[in-house]
Amino acid sequence: MIIEIDFNSDEAIYRQLRNQIILRIATNVFKDGDSLPSVRSLADTLGVNMHTVNKAYAVLKQEGYIKLDRRHGAVIAVDYDRREAINEVRDDLLVTLAKASCKGLSRDDIHNLIDEIYNNYGGN
Repeated sequence: MIIEIDFNSDEAIYRQLRNQIILRIATNVFKDGDSLPSVRSLADTLGVNMHTVNKAYAVLKQEGYIKLDRRHGAVIAVDYDRREAINEVRDDLLVTLAKASCKGLSRDDIHNLIDEIYNNYGGN
């Protein structure tokens, strides 16, 4: 599993890890039922504290991207409620669009960016 952590980033390491796993699910690198490395193994590989990986996995579980099983560890298991997913994305977009507006991006700029990014995920 290729996960790259930017130790100079202002973004928390657990969030970087969470985001990269979500991106890999969206691009079908990780599929439903795939096992993720153990907390200890991934922490050793990345050179981070086990609590950091554990927090990322806990957030992914809470958000419905993985299940944690005592025997099988962390397993990709995307579980979502469409209405809840729409509300979550709306909340995320609210801040993102406000930032874009502050930086002078137009509606067309935003639509082009969304189309470009969405095409990377096969329009799922």
